[in-house]
Amino acid sequence: MSGPPSVTLRAPTPADADVLFSIAAELSTWEERGPSSPAPLTRAAYEARIADVEAEASGPNVRFAVDVDAAVVGTVSLFGFDQLARHAEVGIALAAEARGRGIGTSAIAQIVEFAFVRCNLRRVHLEVIESNRGAIRAYQKAGFVVEGRQREHAWVRGRYEDILRMGLLRSEWESGPGSAVS
Repeated sequence: MSGPPSVTLRAPTPADADVLFSIAAELSTWEERGPSSPAPLTRAAYEARIADVEAEASGPNVRFAVDVDAAVVGTVSLFGFDQLARHAEVGIALAAEARGRGIGTSAIAQIVEFAFVRCNLRRVHLEVIESNRGAIRAYQKAGFVVEGRQREHAWVRGRYEDILRMGLLRSEWESGPGSAVS
């Protein structure tokens, strides 16, 4: 095997809509991506949500399509910016076939670099359910550390799970292995 595929981040396009809708509507991972109860997602509701996000595009939220070999396989975002304290939250959603192949690891590393170098943030953070081991490994490879735990905070596929809060400071990223900044 030749290693992970080449991953690029780019602006989402209308041609990506079907794939991105299928990821957003995937019930098997619904609880891993947000606090709302699992429910079928209509295309109209999805498009309204995207329109709301795009209307805020002039604000601080940043959303990229994750592209592998000229095909979209997910999204990665920065949101919840605090302009005074210089931090934001990171979120990622990948199609099932893109998971476990190093794509998420690469996308997270790229959004972290964007956050620190292009957005001048000093901290990024995220939340992940404890059973999502693949995501946790990807976040740790990017330098994130567990900062806290909300015990039995999420109802996921019939049981309560802990939510881990993970964070990364720019100073840690700059001095960590694989940093693009010396």
